Amino acid sequence: MSNSQQDVSTAELGHVDPRSSIDGDEATSLLPSQRQQQPSGTSNYNNSKRLSTASNGSGRSLSEKGRKKIIITLAAISGALIVILVFALVGKVGAPPVIEKNRPVLIKAKHGAVAAEEIHCSEIGVEVMKEGGNAVDAAIASCLCIGTINSFSAGIGGGGFMTVRLPNGTVEIIDFRETAPAGSFSTMFKKDPLLAQLGGLSVAVPGEIRGLELAHKRHGKLPWKRLFAPSVKMAREGWAVGPELANRIQRVRTMMETEPDWKHVFASAEGVALREGQWIKRKALADTLEKIGQEGADAFYTGSIAQGIVDHVRKHGGILSMDDMKGYKPQIKAPVFGYYQGRKVYTSPAPTSGPALISILNILERYNMGKSKQDINVETQRFVEAMKFGFAQRTELGDPDFTDLKSVVKSMISKDTAAAIRANISDTRTFPVEYYNPHWGPIDNHGTTHMSTVDEDDMAVALTSTVNLLFGSKLLDPKTGVILNNEMDDFSIPGYANAFGLQPSPFNYPESGKRPLSSCVPTIVERDGKFEMSLGGSGGSRIVTAVLQTMLNVYNYDLNIMDAIENPRIHHQLMPHVVDIEAGYPAGEIEFLRSVGHNVTIFNRAEAKAEIQAVMRQEDGYVYASSDTRKHGIAAGY
Repeated sequence: MSNSQQDVSTAELGHVDPRSSIDGDEATSLLPSQRQQQPSGTSNYNNSKRLSTASNGSGRSLSEKGRKKIIITLAAISGALIVILVFALVGKVGAPPVIEKNRPVLIKAKHGAVAAEEIHCSEIGVEVMKEGGNAVDAAIASCLCIGTINSFSAGIGGGGFMTVRLPNGTVEIIDFRETAPAGSFSTMFKKDPLLAQLGGLSVAVPGEIRGLELAHKRHGKLPWKRLFAPSVKMAREGWAVGPELANRIQRVRTMMETEPDWKHVFASAEGVALREGQWIKRKALADTLEKIGQEGADAFYTGSIAQGIVDHVRKHGGILSMDDMKGYKPQIKAPVFGYYQGRKVYTSPAPTSGPALISILNILERYNMGKSKQDINVETQRFVEAMKFGFAQRTELGDPDFTDLKSVVKSMISKDTAAAIRANISDTRTFPVEYYNPHWGPIDNHGTTHMSTVDEDDMAVALTSTVNLLFGSKLLDPKTGVILNNEMDDFSIPGYANAFGLQPSPFNYPESGKRPLSSCVPTIVERDGKFEMSLGGSGGSRIVTAVLQTMLNVYNYDLNIMDAIENPRIHHQLMPHVVDIEAGYPAGEIEFLRSVGHNVTIFNRAEAKAEIQAVMRQEDGYVYASSDTRKHGIAAGY
């Protein structure tokens, strides 16, 4: 991509000044046409000069007259866009939002906000808060909604993690990660690694319902049944297929049109895979959700629902048992935390990648990125090298119930360790993989969702849920409507990388009852003891780097939360030994990385390799929320 092309794509995003005024109690949605240029002198990740200059395609800047024409045109359509957005955000569930496709929206709210990857689910969470529910209630209702609408990402057949910050500042982690069935063993996939991704053997014990119930019992305010009601209604009565679900259905079109269990739900009466705007219903799932809402989590883990799931998994070669289902227990854990530029960063401990996130933040903190006169190319080089060291450290993580990780994590999140790593980072070259000291065994894409919520009392939740790869194990139980995870692929297989290219670690081999290592990092940030931000993401191994870059864009490059999410991203996970860069990233920085020895690949933004949802309370007292347009997300607030 040429420089001029990059300039246009970045300039179109624009900016919103988060300090702009608001009247009344209702949330304000700020469209791109309303955004203002950031004040002069502020830094940003893509260089403020580039953001403020449009291009005519020839590489030359537009004339002043040309820029005025653009401004006049934008002003003429801004009113129409505002009207469109207002109707979209107050529309009823089931009707597709009428918003200009894939345009980012920054929500400004007085009381609370929900950033989920689908607008209906964001709105459902906000309605829960309006009825007196809190951030936990909103997160549960939104999570159930995502599992219904965007079932390729998450659902009750999967699991995840929840970081909860109470109004008094107490933070806890609820770990409802899936566990390996009792019959699991370390070399179970060595002969055929594909079985860890497809079919019954790939299914781990689902944890989501037990985890959500535990969160509700500890912190919820509204009745459990109330939180299920919107998703039950949608699943039974149907909704219009949105752009992201339509996209994912087309990726596995053959399965949707030929496999009876899937065809019944995701294909038309003529047997053709559903497309955007067509109506979809999930009646079996509606019955399952309704029963769980009425009877509690036991209805999922015992009785007919559990038996239906177990029978379907075993029919397709799995080892899941009723004892596995009955025995599943979520865990309450203390968060892992660190400090970045005076802020306290809480995130999830092992078996997630939270310690690696803290480690990379520690490495980068002393570089003072975006705040000094350092060459932006050198900053990018340092960032890539820090990622590589962070992913090398990640190879030492696993389930702490099976490996003593106390000393490992203590060292990983230490500022002294970060200082030692910085001493080994070069501004002018990169190194072979072994230089970063990964702990691998011998060495012979995705479905996750995240939602962030905050209520008027600053109770905040960062919840990441997943079925792992796209539509999980590719198993849909027709009796219960549940799509089953393929979380067993997140374990390491001796001699093989997993679906995300992560190399095998001996600390993460499958064992009975073990939780696989996760890339999830549901994160909450405090400033001066007060809530500031809740964020997290989807995208497998890219979650860590996407969350990291969003934080840097806000704290180092002074972007509002929407622009911080929308900016092009860069990713390196050590192996494959490649810097993968999203189209639109500055060409000069890309060329510099190549010049110091990096193997660089460019991917199209439309591939949606990682997505972020975040809410943030600013110093003006308002909440700002945004959902990643890479997944067609729109947040909501009130």
